[in-house]
Amino acid sequence: MGQANDTAQAGGGQFTETRWSLVLLAGDEASSRSREAREHLCRAYWQPIYLFVRRHGHSPHDAQDLTQEFIARLLEKNLFATADRERGRFRSFLLGALKHFLADEWDKARAEKRGGNAWVLPIDDTQAEDHYLSAPASDLTPERLFDRRWGLTLLQQAMERLKAESSTSDKLRQFELLKPFLTDPAGSGGYDTVAAQLDTTPASVAVSVHRLRQRFRELVRAEVAQTVASPADVDDELRALFS
Repeated sequence: MGQANDTAQAGGGQFTETRWSLVLLAGDEASSRSREAREHLCRAYWQPIYLFVRRHGHSPHDAQDLTQEFIARLLEKNLFATADRERGRFRSFLLGALKHFLADEWDKARAEKRGGNAWVLPIDDTQAEDHYLSAPASDLTPERLFDRRWGLTLLQQAMERLKAESSTSDKLRQFELLKPFLTDPAGSGGYDTVAAQLDTTPASVAVSVHRLRQRFRELVRAEVAQTVASPADVDDELRALFS
């Protein structure tokens, strides 16, 4: 995979592996970084898990408990060790593990008492429920809702990387002003106000927006590439998530 130099923040540490490399590291109990890798992956992808559980008819409170319990199982049972990159997409692996948990493991999980040292994911309950309520109504299956949130998570991660790049190049203010144009067209005269704020011309702003959009697309592809088995799968995954 071509994004081996990607840096992902996990707690206080940094990773330079791709998502699948992180998955493999998470499953390697001999590594001192295994637990940290698992926690990073859980922090990155808990929202699609919550929405999937919620769409299955569970209340907000139960969905939060189920999400926490599933993630605890991922960590405690080290389910990442069963992941196989050659079998395809990380998204599919996680969704399959979640379905198995909901179908077969939840009653057993509730009957067991975990130790007091179990890691608890810091879930933003309000944010999680807001995402669920903002999703399309019941015509969206749990699986499709999971995929939709997964795609939005990748977009957010790409946006964060784009912001970080702008920060290191002393263009953070320009990024914040141009950010709305990444997803919405400017319209007639739409660049005029920003041009005045940046002390430049609307034509110059248009060029900057074009370049920023190009870079954003590259970063989105890079994020997707980190979750599939092969670069050849990137376009199919993009269509599956954003069509």
